[in-house]
Amino acid sequence: MTDFIVLLGWLGIYTPVALGALGSAIGVAIAGQAAIGAMLETEAGYGRFVGAAAIPSSNVIYGIVVMFALQRTVTADNGGALFAIGGLLGLALLYIGVWQGRALASAIAASKNKSEIFGLAMAPAAIVEGFAVFAFVFALVLAGGIG
Repeated sequence: MTDFIVLLGWLGIYTPVALGALGSAIGVAIAGQAAIGAMLETEAGYGRFVGAAAIPSSNVIYGIVVMFALQRTVTADNGGALFAIGGLLGLALLYIGVWQGRALASAIAASKNKSEIFGLAMAPAAIVEGFAVFAFVFALVLAGGIG
């Protein structure tokens, strides 16, 4: 049982990076597809579409930082905490990345027809990013309390 808990602890350390990267990749792909479609239908403003599509990339950065915050010798005493913090943050980053990509795809699709709403259309994606930041900070605070 002790070895299993230690294994879970090691998984918890690296899960935020893996699932954060997966969420980032999916979110960027979703928004990127919308950006490509918008570029085919507009004559200008390509940079803002590409820039918007890259926004979900931040999730993998949050995962990397938390991975470094969780790194320590894994024991049966701290393995469960490492797994819980890393695993739950990883799932949150994955989920957030997908939904942020969807919000950005909608913003891109709307602004290709009415470019003046681009900034306002980005608000839902920014709010979703705020949830990623909340989860990131919460994981960092919890990581500091692990022995």
